[in-house]
Amino acid sequence: MTVRLRLQRHGARKRPFYRVVAADQRAPRDGRFIEMLGTYDPMSEPPAIRINGERIGYWLDVGAQPSDTVRSLIRKLNRGEGVIDLSKEGAEEEAKAARAAARKAATEAARQKAADAAAKAEEAKKAEEEAKKKAEEEAKAAEEAAKAAEASEETASEEAATEEAASEEAASEEAAESTEEEEKKDDE
Repeated sequence: MTVRLRLQRHGARKRPFYRVVAADQRAPRDGRFIEMLGTYDPMSEPPAIRINGERIGYWLDVGAQPSDTVRSLIRKLNRGEGVIDLSKEGAEEEAKAARAAARKAATEAARQKAADAAAKAEEAKKAEEEAKKKAEEEAKAAEEAAKAAEASEETASEEAATEEAASEEAASEEAAESTEEEEKKDDE
């Protein structure tokens, strides 16, 4: 009987949860097993790996062959990379406390991010209102300038009209004088 250390899949569809087990090589993946050695939850953030290091060592000493994935989990256990060693006393409580602290930090970071986004939105709203106010003031100034230009055009046209009338009067007076002079000359 060849013993393999492998993962046994549990959990819902698209939400896998694995047990690390020592099982006969001929047994189905999710079938009978000799001993449960730990669990692996890849869906949590960070992935939760809980393994009994003493029992893994025992099975490796008696010749059990680990699967590739279990071998990588054992390497992480040996390096101490986020793996909870269930053979140590108090490891489970420490891991729960660390997970709770990580959740609390993540929640605080999310709150801070939301507050920053709200502040940015408020700033953008104020800037938009200021831009709108400035645009209205510019429109008013442009309208007043247009009115002033129109008024100056009217006065200029009135002045031009009076100048034209004055020049026409002067021309008619000259014409009248020239006709009077011509009549005098004719009389002589």
